[in-house]
Amino acid sequence: MEIFSISSLLLLFFLPFSSLPSPAIARGGERISSNLFSGSVNSNNWLFKRHLFEANHSPVRGDFAHGYMTNSELEKAVKEFGRRCSKISRIYSIGESVKRIPLWVIEISDKPGQEEAEPSFKFIGNMHGDEPVGRELLILLANWLCDNYMKDPLATLIIKNVHLHILPTLNPDGFTLRRRGNANNFDLNRDFPDRFSPMNDDVDSRQPETKAIMGWMKGRHFTASASLHGGALVANYPWDGTDDRRKWYYACPDDKTFQYMASVYSRSHHNMSLSKEFPGGITNGASWYPIYGGMQDWNYIHKGCFELTLEVSDNKWPKANELPILWEYNRMSMLNLVASLVKTGVHGRIVSSDNGQPLPASIMIKGINYTVKAGRVFGNYHRLLAPGESYEVTVTMPGYKSKATHILLGDEAASLDFILDPVKDPPKQKLPHGCDCINDNNSKLELVELLNGNHLKITLAVVGILGFTCLVLRRKMIFKFRRQKQAMVGNKRQNVV
Repeated sequence: MEIFSISSLLLLFFLPFSSLPSPAIARGGERISSNLFSGSVNSNNWLFKRHLFEANHSPVRGDFAHGYMTNSELEKAVKEFGRRCSKISRIYSIGESVKRIPLWVIEISDKPGQEEAEPSFKFIGNMHGDEPVGRELLILLANWLCDNYMKDPLATLIIKNVHLHILPTLNPDGFTLRRRGNANNFDLNRDFPDRFSPMNDDVDSRQPETKAIMGWMKGRHFTASASLHGGALVANYPWDGTDDRRKWYYACPDDKTFQYMASVYSRSHHNMSLSKEFPGGITNGASWYPIYGGMQDWNYIHKGCFELTLEVSDNKWPKANELPILWEYNRMSMLNLVASLVKTGVHGRIVSSDNGQPLPASIMIKGINYTVKAGRVFGNYHRLLAPGESYEVTVTMPGYKSKATHILLGDEAASLDFILDPVKDPPKQKLPHGCDCINDNNSKLELVELLNGNHLKITLAVVGILGFTCLVLRRKMIFKFRRQKQAMVGNKRQNVV
């Protein structure tokens, strides 16, 4: 009887705490079968947190939406940020959703709106309407950077050396409807041109949100990007699809670099790297399950942008009181991923030796079948690579001699400028024997007369004067170009090829 009383008291004490919301403990998926590494996946045996949801899945309950910003509140938060942090930000729209809601972007930089020889990174949230955590985290990220600029080294590094673009919501209509697809019930992550399937080749049939992203990418080059999703806890990297539509590890040319980028996010996270389902908290998309028409692969193939798909919460729509926990779990991951653009890889500028002008040359790495282009305005390039390896870097440009060099990439970024020499004009071919280049015989006689007597002396004098003038001008140009080279070698960059 005494034992029963004590137990009853303990039960009454702990009972009120059982109704408190559980923290967002991310698992990366729940295992309900013992055959985790069997190589086959049966939908009857497994529950994947990030699976192919059908359009008619159950909507999110209204009580779960409580505490999240509405679309109007989100727009207000974006514009308020722009006013509060106007010295380091710019607000602009890339288009509208089906329901004509503007797709607002926050640009954060020490020189917002200006073109610089710096890498650009973009974050995209809420691509799926029923995965709203990303939109909340991205507003928190923007405000944290503003509050910590010139106070925190990482915030200062990012704002001074990267142009960061944040699109909090790509699918505001889906958010309002509490469903995955947009207002037309299209999954936006199946709406991009695909390397394996012609299903999305019809430009007119694409959704307004998809067109907005593609138009955005036409006018701006992003070195890397990430899209924030929910329903699992893992950093996903290309390829997302396979040529035979089977589920297996399908590596892209930059597989090692993508593994490194995904690991930067995973290892910086509170517990993503501890996942039992995904070793190290990262996964190749096709190895998880293939998708087609995804934004991630399209960025890499068509725009030279290294994109990750980040599943930041194992619950697609957690209660709003869990958002502060999710922010703390993901904050360092987001910051370190952006900072990796300047902390690792190979960076530099490519210019012409004859006039010092920037060249939009191609940068290739031996053994990696992928080309990165330098910018047209500054000739700058930012080539992401996995650290700790040796690479042969080759730069090519039509009309110029190619150059190559070897580097051993450590934990720090390598600075490597290239000065390309133009290809000299090939020697003029002699005219074939018997070629009648002057058809008029009278013209031939006039030419002979010109070369006789005083005419010949005048001609030689003119030729001599012109030759001397060209020689003087050439020497002046060579002196000018050498000074430009010396100025370039004397700047902060470590290596010039």
